[in-house]
Amino acid sequence: MARIDYVELASADIGATRAFLGRAFGWGFVDYGPGYQAFEGAGIDGGIDGSGATPPGPLVILKADDLEATLAAVEAAGGVVVRAPYAFPGGRRFHFREPGGNQMAVWADR
Repeated sequence: MARIDYVELASADIGATRAFLGRAFGWGFVDYGPGYQAFEGAGIDGGIDGSGATPPGPLVILKADDLEATLAAVEAAGGVVVRAPYAFPGGRRFHFREPGGNQMAVWADR
């Protein structure tokens, strides 16, 4: 089973997005380098991806206990993997597109 755990916003100007969210909503940030900022105080964990990859909307990220089993379930249900599993600080994740066109991701801490 997987649950919504994280929401990621894409930004063409991560500094401007961070400044806006901080000023408008009082959110705090954790710096993971020039291309990624996690936000705090938003009511859900999330971050700002400034890598230049701009999905059509926020990226909803699910957390799973078993990444490989969830990957198999996504593919069996008709999802298309658009980014194969990869490591990041804190775990591993993959991205997929569900049959209706939404891109989502799944992560696990191992």
